[in-house]
Amino acid sequence: MKTILILVGKTINKHFVAGIEDYADRISHYMPFEIVTIPELRNTKNLSEDQQKTSEGELILRQIQPSDTVVLLDEHGKEFRSIEYARWLQQRQQTARRLVFVIGGPYGFSDAVYSRANEKISLSKMTFSHQMVRLIFTEQLYRACTIIKGEPYHHE
Repeated sequence: MKTILILVGKTINKHFVAGIEDYADRISHYMPFEIVTIPELRNTKNLSEDQQKTSEGELILRQIQPSDTVVLLDEHGKEFRSIEYARWLQQRQQTARRLVFVIGGPYGFSDAVYSRANEKISLSKMTFSHQMVRLIFTEQLYRACTIIKGEPYHHE
């Protein structure tokens, strides 16, 4: 199974970039992993939030294949403890050819993206910046990989 993380806009903070690249490299030892960055929209001053979400949604949907299992990182999604997330990931590894996670733009997802999604997960009830979510998510994906393999990274 290939795992893909789609992001809207570049990661700006160099510390986050370094952490994300480190975890992405670690994840790739366990599964094929790729990060796809969709460029931020330009000239958004004249666009409403809905127009911006619609335009970003079209760009997101272009990256998704019909057979993909699509999981949105969304504040209304299901929350997991790390062990539960590892079990969830292990189940998806047995049923999905491509597992695609999506972190949207600042206003969330368009209705079209929500309609295409198979599932939604949330990292926390707390709100994090979209930049920080990228780092937290890649760390949790790496953590899940080590839990699945029974490695000592995660402690109960």
